[in-house]
Amino acid sequence: MALYKHVPSLEALKHLIAEEIFKRWELPQATSPQQIGLEQYLMGFTASTRQFVKAHPGVTPFVIRRLAATPAMLEKISAHQAHIAQAYGITKEQSRWLLSTVTFFCISAADTVYAAARLEPLDEADGQLQEAEMEAELLEGTHALIAGALGLLESRPDLRVGARINQKFEPCETGGQAAEMDRDGAKL
Repeated sequence: MALYKHVPSLEALKHLIAEEIFKRWELPQATSPQQIGLEQYLMGFTASTRQFVKAHPGVTPFVIRRLAATPAMLEKISAHQAHIAQAYGITKEQSRWLLSTVTFFCISAADTVYAAARLEPLDEADGQLQEAEMEAELLEGTHALIAGALGLLESRPDLRVGARINQKFEPCETGGQAAEMDRDGAKL
């Protein structure tokens, strides 16, 4: 039985492999929300995400883009978002935004870190040290992102995902701080 009879192209095969890898990833569950806060859960979740990316080089383009995700992948993501919403008493939309934001950053940054670590022509000890340093920076950046996302969620509980897409940031006349503006230049 030849594979080419069942899979129409190399690209389709890559999608099938990515789907299978993703389906096998055991997403961390919120086992005790009373003892583990949402921030701590997200730190554990991103650790799992980093390990997923590290263990599966090349899978990132198939899991980071919604259009590349298969129905089975989207179903798993939606179930996880619903679980986190229920466990932490947030809306499904808030859970979707929070998990999507954190996951997108973590997957793309981890892919960059581990790709760079694989390309460096260093001896093994130097390579391990450099990877550890990059992972530490990735961890700090992830923690900052989580803290910021949770702060944004708290300050804007009615967060409308996508509402900020048409906004831009411009310097203010006073002090050079950024002011939010809509596409037409009106301050928000």
